[in-house]
Amino acid sequence: MKLNLKRPVAFLDLETTGINVGTDRIVELSVLKIHPGGKEEWMSTRVNPEMPIPPKSTAIHRITDADVASSPTFREIAKNLATFLEGCDLAGYNAIKFDIPVLAEEFLRVNIDFNFRKRKYIDVQVIFHRKEQRTLSAAYQFYCKKELEGAHGSKADTAATYEVLQSQLDRYSDLENDIEKLADYSRFGNNADFAGRIVYDENGTELFNFGKHKGKAVEAVFAEEPSYYSWMMNGDFPLYTKKVLTEIKLRSFGKNHG
Repeated sequence: MKLNLKRPVAFLDLETTGINVGTDRIVELSVLKIHPGGKEEWMSTRVNPEMPIPPKSTAIHRITDADVASSPTFREIAKNLATFLEGCDLAGYNAIKFDIPVLAEEFLRVNIDFNFRKRKYIDVQVIFHRKEQRTLSAAYQFYCKKELEGAHGSKADTAATYEVLQSQLDRYSDLENDIEKLADYSRFGNNADFAGRIVYDENGTELFNFGKHKGKAVEAVFAEEPSYYSWMMNGDFPLYTKKVLTEIKLRSFGKNHG
């Protein structure tokens, strides 16, 4: 089933130096952009992560330090990537918990203010796990009746993810062919940041979701304990979490001095 699109959707997959969203880096990325009408565009490249690739990561994606030594850094491709993704909703496999947060960190490191908030996110893994409970290779076999050749290569994984979503739409009559509905179905929690350190309540107020202030409004905590903001900004939290905190801090500052 072809996707029913009002605007482009970009399927993406990253291969990385590891699984820590805050500190690991991209070594390969592939993006498949599907336009309304079905036209497809690819952007696929190896990336020099500017850090060693651990052997345990190479064992999974088979990309070595030598493979990326002459590849561009993320800084060198960031503007082209941001332009390629402009106006797109985002989709992937485990993307909401991993690929999109990693991408957000990479953009922030090179000072590109890519707006993640105005986009819908579709996670094929979430749909799959709610329906069948398997891995991408098994999903590809289950839905598309094919073996996934080149698994853990970002281009093969990206193309397979797009095919799986189309097959999911064919298979499940209750799954609407609508990006907003698919994004709602893919939603993982109600996070204000990707790491889930800050969540929205039913009124859209940001609350801390960890530590001694769990369940308290972020603005209220900053008003009562200003040093908590500094502690988090100096702590080992993802850059995107810090960006959200700073936006809340500036917003409350504006209210108090308006």
